[in-house]
Amino acid sequence: MIILNPRNRRHELVFAAWLVAIIVISALLSPPVALADADDKVREHLAAAEDARSKNDYWRAAIEYQQAAEETDDVAVARQATQFAFTYGFNKEARISAKRWVELDKSSDEALLYLALLELRDGDIGKSGNSLRKVLERGDIPADERLVNLVPFLAEEDAENADKLMRQLSKPYTTSPYAHYATAVLALYAGDSAEALKRAKIATELKPEWIKPHLLYARALLMDGDIDAAIDYTERLVGDTPDPDPEARLELAIMYLSAGREDDALSQINQVLLEQPSRTDALRLMAIINFRLENLDAAWQDFEDLLATGQYTMDAFYYLARIADHRGEQQRAIALYSKVTHGDHAVFSQRRVGGILAQQEKFDEARKHLDEFGRSHPNYAVDMIQAQAQLLASQDRYDEAIEYYNRVIAYRPDSENGYLGKAELYLRMGNLDDALEVYRYAAKRWPESAIVLNALGYTLADRTKEYNEAEKLIKKALKISPNSAAIIDSYGWVLYRKGEYDAALAELERAYEILEDPEVAAHVIEVLWKMERTDEAMERLVEAEERWPESPLLENVRNRIAPDG
Repeated sequence: MIILNPRNRRHELVFAAWLVAIIVISALLSPPVALADADDKVREHLAAAEDARSKNDYWRAAIEYQQAAEETDDVAVARQATQFAFTYGFNKEARISAKRWVELDKSSDEALLYLALLELRDGDIGKSGNSLRKVLERGDIPADERLVNLVPFLAEEDAENADKLMRQLSKPYTTSPYAHYATAVLALYAGDSAEALKRAKIATELKPEWIKPHLLYARALLMDGDIDAAIDYTERLVGDTPDPDPEARLELAIMYLSAGREDDALSQINQVLLEQPSRTDALRLMAIINFRLENLDAAWQDFEDLLATGQYTMDAFYYLARIADHRGEQQRAIALYSKVTHGDHAVFSQRRVGGILAQQEKFDEARKHLDEFGRSHPNYAVDMIQAQAQLLASQDRYDEAIEYYNRVIAYRPDSENGYLGKAELYLRMGNLDDALEVYRYAAKRWPESAIVLNALGYTLADRTKEYNEAEKLIKKALKISPNSAAIIDSYGWVLYRKGEYDAALAELERAYEILEDPEVAAHVIEVLWKMERTDEAMERLVEAEERWPESPLLENVRNRIAPDG
C-alpha cells in the first residue's frame, strides 16, 4: 500500500517514488486474478488479458483488464487493471480503471493517489487536486506536512503540471514551512528558479532550524546560474554552525563539483566520513567523483565498498559496469550491467548489454536479452521494444525495425520519442520524404517541443533547400531552449547553408564552447574550409581526430576537404 503519513522522519523529504513501481511490479508478477464466482464475461476478459500479455500485446491486455474491472465489483480486478495500465503508460485505460477502483473502495488512499496521478497526466489539474485533497485530509498528520510526502510522486510526472498542482494545493497554508518547501521543490523541477528561491526563503524564515529549505535555497541559486552565491551560502551554512549538518557538507561538495573544484568536494566528503563512517551517501558521492576524475582503481574499490553496504546498489552495479566496459572486460561488464534492473541507469545498462552482444555478433542473444528484460520488468517494456528497433536498424533490418517503432508509437502515442526514432530510421534508409512526413507530423503534434522543432529544422537545412523554413523552426526551438548546444549548432548550420559564413561560424563556435562534440567540430571545420581559412580548418581537423579517432563524421569531412591528406 502507498503510505502518505509515515510516523518516523515525518518532516523529511523522502524520495520514494520507487514505491509505486515496486507495488506495480509485484502486482504484475503475482499470479493473475482468478475469481471463483466471476461470470463468464469477466473470465473471458481476464483470459484475453493474460493471452495478450504472453504475446507482448500490452495495449490489448490493458483494455481487457479494464473491461474486466467494469464487469465486476471485485476490488482486486480494478486494482490490477489500474496498475497494469499505469505501468505500461496506457493512461486512458488506467484512469478508467482507477475511477472504478475508487468507486469500489472509497477509503483507499492508494486508489485515490493513482487516480490523481492519472488525472495529472491528462492535464486535469483541477480534478487531480480534488483527489489529492481527499488524501491529504485523511490521517492524523496535518495536511500541510503531508504535502512534502507528495513531492516524490508528483516529481515523476510532467514538471510544469506538477508545479501548477502543488501551488494550488499549498494555497491554504500560507504560514506553513512545509507547504512552501514542497512548492519550492516542484518549482525548481519545473525550471522556475525564481519561485523556488522565493518559496525556499520563506520556509527558512518560518522554520530556521530546518536544514532542508536552506539547502534547497542554495540549490536554487545554483540552478539560477549564480554558482558563486550558491557556494557562499552553503559555506556559511557549514562554517557558521559549531556542529555542521552532514547534509550541508554534502551539498557543499556538490556545489564544489559544479565549479570544478573536485579536491574541495573530496575534502568535505572525507570530513563527513570521518565523523560518520557509515554514511553511504557520502561514500557514493566520493566514488562518483573518483570515477569522474578517472581514478578508476579507487572508484572500483569505493563502489565495491558501497555494494557491500546494500545501499545504492543500482548505482554501484552501473558504475562498476562502466569501469569494466572502459577496461574492455566485456563479459564482466555484461554481468554487471544486467544487474541494473531499476533506476535512472536501467535503460542505458540494458541497451549497453545489447550493444556489447551485437558487437560480438551475437544478435539473437542481444535481442533475447532485451526482450526478456522487458517481459520481467514491465516499467521498461516499451523502452526495450525501442532498443530492439535500434538493434535491428544497426543490422540494416529496416523493415523489422520500422515494425518495432510502430509498436512503440502504438504503446506511447503521446510521446514524441517513437516518432523521432522512426524518422531518424527513415533518414538512415534514405527515405527523406517519409522522414519529413513523420517529423512534420511530430512538429504539428508537439509545436512547443524544442527537440522536435530542431530535428525537423536541421533535416530541412541539411537535406533540402528549404532554408527559410528550417531557420524559422530552429529559431523557435532556440527560444524554447536558448542554451542547447545541439540547437545552436543547427542554427549555425542553416546559416552556413544560406551562405552567411561569418554568422554561421560564430554560432558554431558558441555551440562548441558549450559542448565539445565531433559533429559540432565537423561543422566548424567545414565552415572554416568554405571561408578559405584552410590552415585553421586543417589544424582543427587534426585536433578533432586526435580526440575522436573513430568519428565517421570527421572521416567524412577529411575525405571531402583533404582526400589525399
